[in-house]
Amino acid sequence: MESDIARILIHKDEIEARNRALAAEIAATYNGDNVGLTLVPILSGSMIFLADLIRHLPLKMKIALVQVSTYPGTATSPGDPRTVLQLSGDVTGRHVLVVDDILDSGRTLRRVLAMIRERQPRSLRAAVLLRKPSKAPPDVKVDFVGFDIDDLFVVGYGLDFDDLYRNYPHVGVLHPELMP
Repeated sequence: MESDIARILIHKDEIEARNRALAAEIAATYNGDNVGLTLVPILSGSMIFLADLIRHLPLKMKIALVQVSTYPGTATSPGDPRTVLQLSGDVTGRHVLVVDDILDSGRTLRRVLAMIRERQPRSLRAAVLLRKPSKAPPDVKVDFVGFDIDDLFVVGYGLDFDDLYRNYPHVGVLHPELMP
C-alpha cells in the first residue's frame, strides 16, 4: 500500500494534533448545554475521523448514522449523491453535528444537512476533516474544519479510491498511474 502513495499530504501526527484541537473547539461550543448532542457521521469516509475525534470529546453524545455514496468505484470526481442508509436515530430537538471526511463539491453535505433539517434539530452544525476551499460552495456552511487542502484527489484516514486505502494512516496522494 505504501508504494502506491506518491506523497503524504498530511502526516498522522498532524491529524492527531488537529483532532484534539477540533474536539476542544467543539466541546467549547456545546459545553454547559444539557439538550444533548448527536453526531451524524457520513459513512463510510468519516469512520476513522469520527472514531478519533470522539475520543477527545468530553461530552455526552449519541451517534446516528447516514450513508451517502458520491464517488462510486474508481470515480475521482464526485457524482450525484445517492443515499444508501437513511438517517438512523431521532435528532428532533437535539443539537446535531454532522461529521464528514471532505468538503469538495458540497453535494453530499448539502443533501445530509437538508435531510436533518427536516427532522427539526435544535441546532445543526458540520465538521469536516478536509476542505477544498477552491471548490467548496459558499452555501454549504462548515463550522469546524480540520485542514484546508488544494484540489487534489486524496486517500487515507478514511478516504478511499475504489474502497481501498481507508486504513492508510496519513492523508496521501496516489501515484497518477494508479488512477483512471
